[in-house]
Amino acid sequence: MKLQGQIVDIQNKRIYKGEITFVNGKILSIQEKNHNITNYILPGFIDSHIHIESSMLVPSEFARLAVNHGTVATVSDPHEIANVLGVEGVEFMINNGKKVPFKFNFGAPSCVPATNFESAGAVIDSNAIKLLLENPDIKYLAEMMNYPGVLFNDDEVMKKIAWAKYFNKPVDGHAPGLRGKDVLKYIRAGISTDHECFTYDEALEKLQNGMKILIREGSAAKNFEALIDLLPEHFENMMFCSDDKHPDDLIVGHINELCARAVAKGIDVFKVLKAACVNPVKHYNLDVGLLQKGDAADCIVVEDLKTFKTLQTYINGELVFDKGISLIEQIPFQNLNNFNCNKKEVSDFRIESSAKKIRVIEALEGQLVTNELVDNAKIENGNLVSNIEKDILKMTVVNRYENKKPALAFIKNFGLKEGAIASSVGHDSHNIVAVGVSDEAICKAVNLIIENKGGICAVSNSKEQIVSLPVAGIMSDKDGETIGNQYAALDKMAKALGSKLHAPYMTLSFMALLVIPSLKLSDKGLFNGTDFKFTPLEVN
Repeated sequence: MKLQGQIVDIQNKRIYKGEITFVNGKILSIQEKNHNITNYILPGFIDSHIHIESSMLVPSEFARLAVNHGTVATVSDPHEIANVLGVEGVEFMINNGKKVPFKFNFGAPSCVPATNFESAGAVIDSNAIKLLLENPDIKYLAEMMNYPGVLFNDDEVMKKIAWAKYFNKPVDGHAPGLRGKDVLKYIRAGISTDHECFTYDEALEKLQNGMKILIREGSAAKNFEALIDLLPEHFENMMFCSDDKHPDDLIVGHINELCARAVAKGIDVFKVLKAACVNPVKHYNLDVGLLQKGDAADCIVVEDLKTFKTLQTYINGELVFDKGISLIEQIPFQNLNNFNCNKKEVSDFRIESSAKKIRVIEALEGQLVTNELVDNAKIENGNLVSNIEKDILKMTVVNRYENKKPALAFIKNFGLKEGAIASSVGHDSHNIVAVGVSDEAICKAVNLIIENKGGICAVSNSKEQIVSLPVAGIMSDKDGETIGNQYAALDKMAKALGSKLHAPYMTLSFMALLVIPSLKLSDKGLFNGTDFKFTPLEVN
């Protein structure tokens, strides 16, 4: 097969008219050739850190959407499904991904569970990590979220890192806000990347100390604007990633959007494409072509180098997207799950108290970090309740793996004036997370999730709406467009109930993620992610 266009040679910073010949999925030749075609041919985009599960799609369905935007590969941490189903879940992701022409590169989840302060559905210890890393389908040790474990030389944590070194596979990092001597120790342990930087100075310090920094722009966490000015000088050591991308956002765009935004800021297009296409391949040693003779024929045709609108996507020489249509076919698969709790009573969400002050989680738009606030308690009939006027709402995390009493706290900035929203996508253990204006509404939403054995939902005084997620309680068994549209409708309902957040469900899903400071809620209680210990709700 022959493909003509303006060939973008990223390595030599050159664009020329040419023709590429594919044979048996490889590039046989690249020749300069005069023609009148104005479209550009370049290597495919790579998302350098993403949890496929957060798209609510199984890998094969994720691929069908991603190729529409010129994405040919991902570096994928399957720790969401691993927290639910362990190694069996990782194997499901690998096997499902292999059934379609797309290059998923999965890692061995390093922190399952993420901490000992929450209940997950499985444990992956250092022995299991060794077995995973022996598998050639596992490309790296996925994000080491337990940075206190690294700093304090936890035996299991250090064994996992040692196995990655033994198999000569990179170790991904996760250390939001870590600076100074602590970050030096973290890096010297062998950890090579971080996608959690949320300030320019933090990312610069980590770059100067040898880390590769991923610019993250997901559905909830948006760090592009804070970090993009580092790219012109540090383009050799930076990449783009989504981390978590909801299906409605994936329908609209992917890494191509970040390239367009970077170029619009006046950043040299070759530097942008180095981060988007080349650096992930080099760092993770991926089997993804870079538009060189002998490479796998993984390339895309785009309309221009400003919008990066994708016209065609090729993977191993196979045309997988053409003129607005994904050519990847749907494949059948079996659902698997781990959901074992009974429905709750309204009384389960009561907090008997006479406290004057309480700790409140402050959710922040576009961030996974939270603040800790102290505010006045609102008590009715001896029960701590939501204060709708001050936007301080009751929140719960309910263990979905066994019958336990719900953990309860309060959160600010969800903005609901009516009803409740809930989700069984609750990073990283994927217990049920809910926020609502009353105990009755919270109970109604939680029970809707339990009845469906997973999903995201919204309830009002007169309406219930749910997107069922029967695959591990975190993914749909539907196609991407269907789930994207269903999610968009649910998002609209949450906003009609009063939420002002850009992505209320994505934000909700991170309010139980203890490894990101400062105040979060696990199924075991309110947790201070800065001191790494439980903290009381009531303030004396």
